[in-house]
Amino acid sequence: MAEQLNSLEDLKGAVDTSGSTASTDGGETVLLDTSAPREPVRDELGRSYATGKRKDAVARVWIKPGSGKVVVNGKDVNTYFARPVLQMILKQPFEITDREGQFDVMATVKGGGLTGQAGAVKHGVSKALQLYEPGLRGALKAAGFLTRDSRVVERKKYGKAKARKSFQFSKR
Repeated sequence: MAEQLNSLEDLKGAVDTSGSTASTDGGETVLLDTSAPREPVRDELGRSYATGKRKDAVARVWIKPGSGKVVVNGKDVNTYFARPVLQMILKQPFEITDREGQFDVMATVKGGGLTGQAGAVKHGVSKALQLYEPGLRGALKAAGFLTRDSRVVERKKYGKAKARKSFQFSKR
């Protein structure tokens, strides 16, 4: 095993499978990223599309440059998400990236409740923003907006009142 390690350390300029090159600098191994920078992903209409998910809600989101109009399931965002907290959740990706009022958002969302749907649209907007402008990825990732919140309701088990709650126990 030690012989293999020594022979690996002797290799200079070896290329691994991810496209990064490993070079040695005074005994230290330095990985250089040689992959191409990310390219914007847009359709023929200049829009970027992404799917956002949270709990049981799934949102299909299109963004394009515009005046900041947000439409969810054919309704204005203030009508669909009436609670100010839900509207704030939708604005977070734009606030983090300093792009407020620069993009129009068109979203269709299904499943779950309003909170889950707002989270799904936020996730979709974040992914679509990152596809439209790859330079925004760092800020969105640092804020945690590109990570899908995978928590879902646990299923009910047989012999139980709910997922984990048991029926009242009686000794006699």
